Amino acid sequence: MKIRGMLSDIELRELVVEGEVETVIAAFPDLYGRLMGKRVTAEHFVESVLPRGELHACDYLFTVDMEMDPIPGYRFTSWEKGYGDMRLVPDLTTLRIASWLPKTALVLCDTYYEEEDRLVEVAPRTVLRRQLEKARKMGFVPKGASEVEFYLFRDSFEACREKGYQNLTPIGDWIEDYHIYQGTKEEEVVGLIRHHMQRSGVPVEFSKGEWGPGQHEVNLRYTELLEMADRHTIYKHAAREIAWKEGRAITFMAKWREDLAGSSMHIHLSLEDLGTGRPAFPGEEEVAPGVRASKVFRHFLGGWIAHAREIACFYAPYPTSYKRYQSGSFAPTGVGWGYDNRTLSFRIVGHGDSLRIECRAPGADANPYLVFAASVAAGLDGIAAGIEPPPPVEGNAYLDPSILHLPKSLPEAIALAEESRWLKEALGEEVVEHYLHFCRTEQEKFDRVVTNWELFRYFERI
Repeated sequence: MKIRGMLSDIELRELVVEGEVETVIAAFPDLYGRLMGKRVTAEHFVESVLPRGELHACDYLFTVDMEMDPIPGYRFTSWEKGYGDMRLVPDLTTLRIASWLPKTALVLCDTYYEEEDRLVEVAPRTVLRRQLEKARKMGFVPKGASEVEFYLFRDSFEACREKGYQNLTPIGDWIEDYHIYQGTKEEEVVGLIRHHMQRSGVPVEFSKGEWGPGQHEVNLRYTELLEMADRHTIYKHAAREIAWKEGRAITFMAKWREDLAGSSMHIHLSLEDLGTGRPAFPGEEEVAPGVRASKVFRHFLGGWIAHAREIACFYAPYPTSYKRYQSGSFAPTGVGWGYDNRTLSFRIVGHGDSLRIECRAPGADANPYLVFAASVAAGLDGIAAGIEPPPPVEGNAYLDPSILHLPKSLPEAIALAEESRWLKEALGEEVVEHYLHFCRTEQEKFDRVVTNWELFRYFERI
């Protein structure tokens, strides 16, 4: 069944002729998961870009920080290499209406080297593609979904900046987890996000209030992982633009205030057998009380758990990300697993064909392409090496001293990734080196700043 809002190139041409589409956004995800690219006049896109099959952008976009500062130390490109171009090749399977913008279509692009018919290996979309190719060679199609949380504010983005991001007012006044009444007050923005996603090729299952005032979760429909990462990225981008147009602000920070719940990116993963098209996780073996699963499930879970600490920097990519991992906060602190237990990093959900693994470690600030790529790589290694999971955990995992802890800081996570021979083999040394340089840059910039907390604590009294 065709997804509402998706377009073929022929349909796009017709809409351009009819004057229904005047702009095509051609974009790709950067290391932060931001969409970068160009707005192309629709006529030029169908008359020139489509026949040529490419457009161009500066390769420095994979080496800049949040402020667009070119960061030295990357091998991929540099001032010494001249910061040349790379080719953006539209993936026409992603062509869709961007219904939240007037007369606009959107297509995501793969990035290629300018003078070579070769994908840029450090591009997040390429990193995920490589793991999905490995899965297919092993006879599996990874599928999944993400649940992304955010906070919605009464303030506009402009007002937030004017306030110095202090004394912001969430749109809700109390913890609103599952509250329909409070959700009604916020439907002017959250409802718009749902409706525009439905009309833009990003099927939504539902939205709900979360465990913080003004906090929400929008759940996207299960699908193959490259499409899932694309939908996730478009949803986050569109949600910000919709909130801005409504005079509101939202944040996907993993932890925006110390006394409020963090925002997560819970991911649900399973494997489909490439030959039969059937789910590969159901089976006859009882792996936990009441849970019957296959050897594939057991080893995929075993590999994911075994490598969870090594890939933590993909789940929590910024210094602030680690402040989300607090006991009793519904964010995990340890690496255990169990059935339907929200105190664990790995929560097993469903039965039979719906059996899946939910990983609760990633934050809403993480890049979905890298999260999915690292997760699949870990699970596939579990299958290849026959890695067994530890015994399941029952009860309150926050109080279980036997469970290995998640890294408590970005430097710890960087060290674990850097020491991992498996990670370099799985993702490639070039990718790991590039991404860890990105993480170190975030930590170094964080370490230089004198924070508001330090001023309040020490300015007068030290």
